[in-house]
Amino acid sequence: MGDTNLSAVLYAEDDMRLEEFPVKDPGPGEVQISMHSTGICGSDVHYWKHGRIGDFVLTTPMVLGHESSGTVCKVGSGVTSLKVGDRVAIEPGVPCRVCNYCKTGRYNLCREMQFCATPPYHGTLTRLYTHPADFCFKLPDNVSYEEGALLEPLSVGVHACRRAGVSLGSKVFICGAGPIGLVNMLTAKAMGASKVCISDISEGRLGVAKTMGADSIVLVNTKDAKAVAKQVETALGEMPDITIECSGAESSIQTGIYATKAGGVLMLVGLGPAEIKLPVVNAACREVDIRGLFRYANCYPAALEMIASGAVDVKPLITHHFTLEESLEAFETSRTGAGGAIKVMIKCAKQ
Repeated sequence: MGDTNLSAVLYAEDDMRLEEFPVKDPGPGEVQISMHSTGICGSDVHYWKHGRIGDFVLTTPMVLGHESSGTVCKVGSGVTSLKVGDRVAIEPGVPCRVCNYCKTGRYNLCREMQFCATPPYHGTLTRLYTHPADFCFKLPDNVSYEEGALLEPLSVGVHACRRAGVSLGSKVFICGAGPIGLVNMLTAKAMGASKVCISDISEGRLGVAKTMGADSIVLVNTKDAKAVAKQVETALGEMPDITIECSGAESSIQTGIYATKAGGVLMLVGLGPAEIKLPVVNAACREVDIRGLFRYANCYPAALEMIASGAVDVKPLITHHFTLEESLEAFETSRTGAGGAIKVMIKCAKQ
């Protein structure tokens, strides 16, 4: 262990502290990164307020953060793909590389996955962070640190749209206009969707979605799933080929089933209650495929190319900026959505 560095450390539910944390020197195949930008994800906020997500329970202090980028400052032995001074985005999930899931390309399902800021593994809200070089992606000069940090949520959109089969001419309905809903909207458009409708309970977020390219919007003010599905059909002019559900709300998932055309696909991205009631007979009789999603695999290169080429503009997602020293305020802003917060970005470098 070398020097220490300032980090945002979660000790327990509602107990986040800024303190010096040990720095791990890079081992073989690793690089040490001087962190620049880290975005706050809903999962970070959930750990902060609840100390757990499903079976992932905080039992020892953990550094938060996993949407991140920075500059390589040390290189471990055997690393040839990166050098000191390279600007990189960090793919936060590192699998075992040898199990069947890894060898068949579905490494996001690896049971030995070590994912940043998922207990017990430390995250990236820190000055210095060490990570395997093969899960760091060099940023072109025209891609900023903040855009690099947003490769993480954008990769969720890439994985969801790939699994759902979005292609040229697809009619897509997205439930939820939060950050994940918006990156799915951007990705669907970039992958050729001809029409994208997005729904939310917030007029403000729907306004943002409209300015970012949504073809139509639906303000949800009822839990009547069939009624909302009818609104979607009216907005699109037809039932969608694909629905991407990003809220996790029971009524929204029900809407997704009713709204999707026969033979279409409902992609479940949002995580809500562990058990819910669904109109499965409706889905079965109309051959609506219900597919799950867990993070992403092999999506960072495509996400980076989408940003670098200009096919996707994620910059409007970033609404608030804070320093590492202001992490608590940043998390509270993200939690409450104060000031129309969508994506809150923390600058980890010293001022």
